[in-house]
Amino acid sequence: MARIKLNRVANVLDRVDYPIEREAAAEQFDDVTLLLADGEANLGDLIADSDRGQFDSVDDLSTELNNVLPIEAVGEPGQSEGDA
Repeated sequence: MARIKLNRVANVLDRVDYPIEREAAAEQFDDVTLLLADGEANLGDLIADSDRGQFDSVDDLSTELNNVLPIEAVGEPGQSEGDA
């Protein structure tokens, strides 16, 4: 089982051929654990939670992954980068 940080997920998503169906992608990544700012999540489960039927590229899957991540995945709720 691979354990990777969220900011490195594109390196893992790049290991499959695109386009790829949601079910196939979820199966391909069911052994990957994403290390989040507040806990961890199974990458395959997150992909399975997507509403998309197919992903056409790494960027496509990465964008959709960001849509299904819980808000706590990237830091404290309400935090903003760059605000002084």
